[in-house]
Amino acid sequence: MRTFIARRLLGAIPLVLGIATIIFFVVNLAPGDPADRFSSPTMSAEAREQVRVNMGLDQPIHIRYVRWLGALAQGDLGVSFSRNRPVVDIIQELLPNTLLLSFTAIGVAFVMGILLGILQAVRQYSLLDSIASIVGLFFYSMPSFWLALMMVLVFSLFASVWGWPISFPPSDIQDIDYAFFSPIEKVQDRLMHLALPATSLALVLAAGIARYTRTSMLEEIRQDFVRTARAKGLSEPVVIFKHTLRNALIPVITLVGLYLPFLFSGTVFIESVFAWPGMGKLVVDAILQRDYPIIMGGSLVFAMMVVVGNLVADVLYAVVDPRIRYD
Repeated sequence: MRTFIARRLLGAIPLVLGIATIIFFVVNLAPGDPADRFSSPTMSAEAREQVRVNMGLDQPIHIRYVRWLGALAQGDLGVSFSRNRPVVDIIQELLPNTLLLSFTAIGVAFVMGILLGILQAVRQYSLLDSIASIVGLFFYSMPSFWLALMMVLVFSLFASVWGWPISFPPSDIQDIDYAFFSPIEKVQDRLMHLALPATSLALVLAAGIARYTRTSMLEEIRQDFVRTARAKGLSEPVVIFKHTLRNALIPVITLVGLYLPFLFSGTVFIESVFAWPGMGKLVVDAILQRDYPIIMGGSLVFAMMVVVGNLVADVLYAVVDPRIRYD
């Protein structure tokens, strides 16, 4: 296993390098000049050129690329054009917020999806199975940003207007008076702000997970070892959760790696809708401001997280099924 992980990590180096190269040239060859944002029509040509020099845009693109790679090798992602701060510091500040949102969403999604998939499998072709399939297909086909807007409309705006017992905050990660809250109130406030964005992501993911789990469970339920377990007099919960589910989860685990690109792209829209201070909103704001260092740094972080996520999915195979071994 250690050899496999080491080999995958070494193989990820050229992959990340290739992704970094593509990101750099796509961003730097895009139409427009970031220096225009910091220039005015009344500035002289010399002053405009000095702005480009200060931003490091005066050199040919191949020289900028080599310099960027050299700085990247040292852990330096440059300085933000719009915030005038090191990109590494900005990412270190906002990345935990994105990880909190992402892991909460994927955790809730897997719990909901697996439980619903099991329930559909053991009650195949029942009314519950039909309703769950229709509802799941609805959420699976819904864009996450549209679902997020609807949840804000219903559970924040309408909940306040109609006087519901609970009204969720529509934006941000914490209340303005968060610093004055007690520890318990801080936890409650963070959970309230996390509820809508995490649920918006989780519902879309859970719908797909439920379909995969249902299909996998139905295949395993028809296996000989399940009939043998029932013939021995084992209770149905033991047959389902101890014997069938363990094997059925193997293909479902693949969704961890497959869903990570979707999850991180979803956070871009979700964080923008809920004004969640994370990497997704950071990259969107950077694109609008033509902040090249943040765009490249944020995109590279997302790419590395996807690579690591796929490695985690491979390792989870062996955890779920001890028969799987990597040489």
